[in-house]
Amino acid sequence: MAEIEIRPLHALAEMRAAVDLQTVYWGNESESVIPAHMLFSLANHGGHVLAAFDGDKMVGVLVGFLGTNMEEADRPAMANLQIVSKRMVVLPDYRGDGIGYRLKRAQRSMAITQGIRLIVWTFDPLLSTNAHLNIRKLAAISHEYLEDYYGTDESGGLARLGSSDRLAVEWWVTNRRVEDRLYGKRSDVTFSQYLEAETPILNPTTVLDSGFAAPSATTAVPKGSLALLEIPVNTPQIERVDPDLAHVWRMHIREQFKLLFGRGYVVTDFLHETHEGRERAFYLLSYNGPQFESFSMN
Repeated sequence: MAEIEIRPLHALAEMRAAVDLQTVYWGNESESVIPAHMLFSLANHGGHVLAAFDGDKMVGVLVGFLGTNMEEADRPAMANLQIVSKRMVVLPDYRGDGIGYRLKRAQRSMAITQGIRLIVWTFDPLLSTNAHLNIRKLAAISHEYLEDYYGTDESGGLARLGSSDRLAVEWWVTNRRVEDRLYGKRSDVTFSQYLEAETPILNPTTVLDSGFAAPSATTAVPKGSLALLEIPVNTPQIERVDPDLAHVWRMHIREQFKLLFGRGYVVTDFLHETHEGRERAFYLLSYNGPQFESFSMN
């Protein structure tokens, strides 16, 4: 494999390859892909279409546009300006090679050049691979759970098994914590260190006869400033093989996140580790107290 090149797209002809790449993951339905003319407009009016190339072959694409925070719609637009990261797709044969990470780093550079501090997007909280990139590697945070954000109709690919729950992600691109994570200026806290600090696992899983993990019937309520919330490492496989268990997980994680966010906790880290002899994945939630004064939530 040749060295991967990341560059922005601007010409309409280039956008057709970006549409074809989207269909690899999202399918061919009209609701599933961003069309070439829309990509062209976004890329030439303040947004961006970033593409990864292996030689002449487009292997990844990331789409973003300028937006505002509508929770305070009466404020001047400039005060609420942010980049909305709408879509990222990497070809299956190239996943795990860090291309998504490089695309996001390039998006961050564009935001800083434009003088924008915040990039926002959403992702399914039960997808451990996405959580690892968004929360662990990029040091994004989340404090908002969006129930059935894109509705329940599965025809467009945004809902699965009748649900489209998402975590809302905030990436404060110039924050010191983000820079420390991206540039390795500070060692990451390990899973064992969290456990040594008596960080509780709120919902420790059990293993079913099928080999899949199931959430505990009862969950603990955090009493300290840190807590670990477990999710499956293989949700897409669970959805294919055991839809009932996938539904149990969806309702469980929905309830837990809404409870924890309501009590003032924020997702600040994600850990994918071998623990007690099996592969496991955990969100770290931190109480939104004085330790977060460096974050601007406006």
